[in-house]
Amino acid sequence: MRIRKRCMDVFGSAVRFSCLLILIAVPALRAQNAPVYEVDPAWPKPLPNHWLMQGVPVMVTDKDDHIWVFNRPRDINVDESGAATTPPRTDCCIAAPAVLEFDTAGNLLQGWGKPGYVPGWPAEGIERPGAGAEHAILVDRQGNVWLGGSSRGDSIQKFTGDGKFLWDFGHRGARTPPGQQAQPLKQNNQDTDTFPGGIFFFDLDEDAHELYIVDQKRVLVYDMDSGVYKRGWGGHGIPLSEIDNDPTPPYDWKSGPPPDQKQFAPALHCVHIATDGLVYICERGSDRIQVFTKQGVFVSSFFVHPSTPSRGPECGGPGSTTFGMCGTIYNLTFSHDAQQKYVLLADGTNDKIWVHDRKSGALAGSIGDNGRMAGQFHWIDAIAMDSKGNIYTGEVDTGKRAQKFVLKNGDGKARPHPHE
Repeated sequence: MRIRKRCMDVFGSAVRFSCLLILIAVPALRAQNAPVYEVDPAWPKPLPNHWLMQGVPVMVTDKDDHIWVFNRPRDINVDESGAATTPPRTDCCIAAPAVLEFDTAGNLLQGWGKPGYVPGWPAEGIERPGAGAEHAILVDRQGNVWLGGSSRGDSIQKFTGDGKFLWDFGHRGARTPPGQQAQPLKQNNQDTDTFPGGIFFFDLDEDAHELYIVDQKRVLVYDMDSGVYKRGWGGHGIPLSEIDNDPTPPYDWKSGPPPDQKQFAPALHCVHIATDGLVYICERGSDRIQVFTKQGVFVSSFFVHPSTPSRGPECGGPGSTTFGMCGTIYNLTFSHDAQQKYVLLADGTNDKIWVHDRKSGALAGSIGDNGRMAGQFHWIDAIAMDSKGNIYTGEVDTGKRAQKFVLKNGDGKARPHPHE
């Protein structure tokens, strides 16, 4: 009897322990639905030729799982560029080329491009353009590289993969003459012929041969081969004729989130197309994502950490010692699963990657925090994903680096993420 009782006690304890494991495991399995990442501190490998990467506002992957980084050579400071003088003042360094191509192991495959590389290069003739410089990169199915700039008079230029000039989109506004002070730009959201402030972000729908551009308070679609305008819309899908041309008024961020207004609030900081054909717009000026069909029909919207100020007088730019940055949506990519259940949003103000449910907008988690160590961020601006779901990030201001985060709970299947 004692032996039987002891066995029953052991059996009962085992059952209770097994139930406890099940109770613990179920939430853990649920949590795995959201992507889990771990930083790879050895990516990328050191650059050759004493090259030093500068601010990285954007990066993208291609069909071959190569990671393309568009960095800003003119961000380099005198205490970083001693090897660029004649004779060299110090052993290191010089600014890396603007376009850097890496493989997933972190090897640099090639680098090309610099200020003045071709006529019309971003921020032409400006010695220290800051954020108004190199700003957008895409690689199409043929391996051609598309570059955009955010200075006055900038546009989109297309190159071969090894840097040979192919085509200029045009639609340029006027550049500020050397030695003259730039005057404030007046919005004209009905003008589809020119982009006075340059082109910050764009995306390609290669099946439809269409080029999507976000600018001021609108989304514009052009033929990607001819550059001819096709259609456009404003916030919540309103026609271009209904978009106002007035500055978006500030709001009291200490009293609540940005107003859920109908019109877009600049800056619009990305455009991406999901696998189901929906178009996602980063509305940094409202801490908000807006979602549309390709024809501009409004589908939904959701806020991202709306307690962070998105606009107004208390917004500092690069180098500001008075105020921090504003806005929570600098760029995005979609999760690796076949349905792209989540959207991963780079937030350079909170220095995090927010993970939101793509359909409901609900917050599912976050990656990283403010800091200088591996896996932390200072002014994250760029995010991209390879075919295995690993993500790559870039930082501007004094961050000046790229990082890799390895997906730990993926399904192992390869799904290319071009244009992200």
